[in-house]
Amino acid sequence: MNSHTKGAASARLLSHSVVALLPALAILLSLSLSLGHAFAKQTPQSDLTVHEWGTFTSVAGTDGLAMDWLPLTGSTDLPSFVEHFNGALFKSGLRGTIRMETPVLYFYSPRETSVSVNVSFSKGLITEWYPRANSVNPAFDPRRFSLYAQKSPGAISWNSVHIDPQGSADFPSDNSKNHYYTARQTSSAPLELPSSSGPQREKFLFYRGVSTFLPPLTATLTSDNTVQLQNHFPEPIPSAILFERRGAQLGYRVLGPLRDQASLASPSLDGSLDSLFSSLEATLISQGLFPDEAHAMLETWENSWFEEGSRIIYIVPSAFVNSVLPLRIKPVPSSAARVFIGRLELITPATEQVVEAAFTSGDHSTLVKYSRFLDPILRTMLQQSPNPARQQRLLQYLNSVPQYTEVQPHD
Repeated sequence: MNSHTKGAASARLLSHSVVALLPALAILLSLSLSLGHAFAKQTPQSDLTVHEWGTFTSVAGTDGLAMDWLPLTGSTDLPSFVEHFNGALFKSGLRGTIRMETPVLYFYSPRETSVSVNVSFSKGLITEWYPRANSVNPAFDPRRFSLYAQKSPGAISWNSVHIDPQGSADFPSDNSKNHYYTARQTSSAPLELPSSSGPQREKFLFYRGVSTFLPPLTATLTSDNTVQLQNHFPEPIPSAILFERRGAQLGYRVLGPLRDQASLASPSLDGSLDSLFSSLEATLISQGLFPDEAHAMLETWENSWFEEGSRIIYIVPSAFVNSVLPLRIKPVPSSAARVFIGRLELITPATEQVVEAAFTSGDHSTLVKYSRFLDPILRTMLQQSPNPARQQRLLQYLNSVPQYTEVQPHD
């Protein structure tokens, strides 16, 4: 066979080989396109970021543990479109150790996508929310009216949360001046959820609740007015602040990571709210919030966290948040941050003296400053007073508390 014939034979063999491989190549190409399409479908979820902030508010009893308390008021601070479990007044009679205040969930995505969201609340109930949820507290019987008889956790689910970065900003408003609206001042994507009355739009998912769990931090007052802090959680408390305000004067002490226990002396009342605001904002950002989210959180709660009285303001360890407030989002976002502030109200001798003097003199404006905390303050004073005549006066004061808490700007 000459060289020309050999070349022709090789060409024919190569041609037949290529033809034989074509079906396999077609299958591989088809599989590649299918996988590419599948990954393209998942891409929006891999780009999804979710951030959340909220507050756990409690009151330290004489033993340092969070005490059972009532704010003796309904949710009068929320816009009219917010929904309530079993009516707006139900929460005012719901005893618990923790008032979970204004968690908001922000979503960020470069393109349209939809998710489902479920939150469980250990030993508690979800009491307010917006937009409309698909399920709220499915296992709770409102006739019991007690969280201490509750055997299953509270819960809330939104099944179809449509996230659209270019979506409409036509959010509801009742034209009231309300700190609820401040939480909208972020770059998060608008949300839309279906309801029987039509689509509901908002900048976040909002909810609140009451529970009976114990927070990770306790605070005990000593005879010299020193505050003894004890961390009961395996992870450190990232940051804690002892804050006190008396009229126009205020002071604070900042404590770094608290792994076990620490003592803080009462602060000098010569501090600046601006410097505290700036420091706390930087702390929130360091915990994972975007700058505009941290600012929105502080703007929402500035008047509450820094009001009259004494308290510990601390960062709740993220593992503790996840243990008492499990959050499930499907599909799972690629990035998430949950930053909760713990507010532990302290009933100091100074607070007791101010409150008792205000009741005696009928100083309504001072009593309104303490508003929802008047019930636990008076009950603590009753517990500690050995004088029957004084106990009777304190009981009379306690019965009059609702008139000072009818307009409640925080709970």
